[in-house]
Amino acid sequence: MSRFGWGVAVGGGLGLLLCGGLAAPVIVSAGALFGGELKEAVTPASCGSAATTQLVGRQTVKIPDRSAAQVRNATTIIRTGQAMKVPPRGWVIAVATAIQESQLTNLGHLGADNDHDSQGMFQQRPSQGWGTPAQVRDPVYASRAFYARLLKVKGWQKLPLTVAAQRVQRSAYPDAYAKHEPEAARIVDAIADGAARTPAAALAAGQCAQADEVTSSGWVRPVSAPVGSGFRSGGRPGHDGVDLSTRRGTPIKAAAAGTVVHMECDNQSAPWYSCNRDGSPNTPGCGWYLDIRHAGGVITRYCHMLRRPLVSAGDKVAAGQQIGVVGTSGHSSGPHLHFEVHLRGDRSSSGAVDPVRFMRGKGASLGEGKGKEVSVGRPEDTAPGKPPATAWRIYRTRSRLLVAPRTGTGRYPSTPRHPDKEPADAPATPGKGPAPNLSEGETRLCSPSSSGFSRTS
Repeated sequence: MSRFGWGVAVGGGLGLLLCGGLAAPVIVSAGALFGGELKEAVTPASCGSAATTQLVGRQTVKIPDRSAAQVRNATTIIRTGQAMKVPPRGWVIAVATAIQESQLTNLGHLGADNDHDSQGMFQQRPSQGWGTPAQVRDPVYASRAFYARLLKVKGWQKLPLTVAAQRVQRSAYPDAYAKHEPEAARIVDAIADGAARTPAAALAAGQCAQADEVTSSGWVRPVSAPVGSGFRSGGRPGHDGVDLSTRRGTPIKAAAAGTVVHMECDNQSAPWYSCNRDGSPNTPGCGWYLDIRHAGGVITRYCHMLRRPLVSAGDKVAAGQQIGVVGTSGHSSGPHLHFEVHLRGDRSSSGAVDPVRFMRGKGASLGEGKGKEVSVGRPEDTAPGKPPATAWRIYRTRSRLLVAPRTGTGRYPSTPRHPDKEPADAPATPGKGPAPNLSEGETRLCSPSSSGFSRTS
């Protein structure tokens, strides 16, 4: 038994990574457990499509803006985590910590520029019990020492990355680790074949994240619902997010850890209206909504909540924390969550990106089924230059169809304050085309029948 309490099997140890029904062995020599180079290849977790990477040397992948030496150090961190059976969430935390402390560089003593007696990738201090100077400069030993302390942190897998890292490192800059989480997740995905898409709360490596689990990259989808109106589609080029149609009162989760930077009842109406009542296609604005800023300048937006959100500007939230409930306030024809993702800290339309593509890259794919939008009415009603006929969005889920009307042009202006507002010069055009047992502004669940649609709720 070593000083950190690691069990050692003479001749080697065997671990299994399971994902999607597959198992692959990780062989670790007894010598590697005590330090030195880990020569075995990283076993892919195969939780999602593998990143496109180019081999540098024999076993090192090429990662943009990182040298081969930095990638080798990141690979050593991941391999060491595998050898210790640390779940991939721990790999992401360890890589992010090493980025902050040394930019994944195995630093020796820097003389007058050195921070106390800190050395190595994790800037561990021999005077604080981390090991000898030679040991903390050994990438395998340093990685094992980091993981050993991380595993002693109660509930570390559910903590925000910066909190978990700080409880290990005791840094003078406790919030500095958060900004490296996105890059750390990308590095882990590239080296270990999508391992950051495993669930953060996994007890063992290799288990692929389910729909509503926070991933090892720190992301979760805000609601489990089919994707309806998409991002900047042909009929709605100003729609800067996606509509996730689900039942009124469905809990909305924060898609990742972060800080609420804006919350309000979005209203530019005369006379003023309350967001505590249902909106309509003629009501402007996003209703009750909020914005959350995450690591790396990512902002997520959540619109049309039923009532005032459960959090306010300035509040810190954890990934998966409930922040509100689905409603239909503001410019809305039925209960749904309008969800946006913005990059570079830009809350305006210029910073918006496709949420479906973004969340898929985080291992937290949106939607539980594909939605189909259809328009009904006379052909001339949808001719170029004319507002479209009433459209009935039909979303197929596992067991039912969700039908919701859409009216008007569906265009949204590019402003941060009113992200989901219909322009005043594009009034709704109700009454065109037959409604399948629905009136304007309603959303009901329907099931297919031989005659078309029948109400089930």
